[in-house]
Amino acid sequence: MNYEVILYDVTDGLATITMNRPATMNALTAQMRAELKHAFERAAEEARATVLTGAGNAFCAGQDLSDQGNTTDMELERALRDEYNPLVMTITNSPVPTMAVVNGPAAGAGANLALACDVVIATESAYILQAFSRIGLVPDAGGTWTMPRQIGLARAMGAALFADKISAKQAMDWGMIWEAVPDDEFEATWKARAATLAAGPTKSYLGIKTAIRASFDNNIQEQLELESKMQGMAGRTRDFREGVLAFLQKRKAKFQGR
Repeated sequence: MNYEVILYDVTDGLATITMNRPATMNALTAQMRAELKHAFERAAEEARATVLTGAGNAFCAGQDLSDQGNTTDMELERALRDEYNPLVMTITNSPVPTMAVVNGPAAGAGANLALACDVVIATESAYILQAFSRIGLVPDAGGTWTMPRQIGLARAMGAALFADKISAKQAMDWGMIWEAVPDDEFEATWKARAATLAAGPTKSYLGIKTAIRASFDNNIQEQLELESKMQGMAGRTRDFREGVLAFLQKRKAKFQGR
């Protein structure tokens, strides 16, 4: 696929996917959704970690309401079933860690694409906005699933009903995102975090993602069994052997990942 509205780069094991419509605050079109899905699938094959960010001063303003054919009830449902939902599942099921680098406002479906990633790091001047009720809609792109699990029922309900802006710092304090970073430190911080993931034990990360996401549906016995299975998988990797050897030799581990 030739990318027209995103940028894609892989360097040192890190795939960086940049939504590239800065004039529209990177609002989502059908073309962008298709390109994002393809890029995440490609990154799962080519990289050891994936970053999603936006060009310019915004992360993503959500659905581009001027995109042709996205305003009827049937088209809204079709776009979700055929485009948004597969994209969210591609992000969620990525075998490598995914990190949203929220460099500015993240609204509507744009906010929820960020929340679908494993880790969210935002600059302090950014905000998250569940804008749907402002135009008579319901949160989508996984927002009604991620928010209650991240911040609890009361806050998720308030965020959706009132459609208030949630500052990056408030989102961090609530547990919606991992980290809110001062603007002047943001680029160095997210790049260091991303480099850590790209140089880390890939199979261990997959086990972590699998176990933590499954915990909401498992009872304690089922979760213990899953932990045993994931640990057995991790224990058979070269990265585990390297990690133990590096610990004993008092040096930094050099994981090979794939």
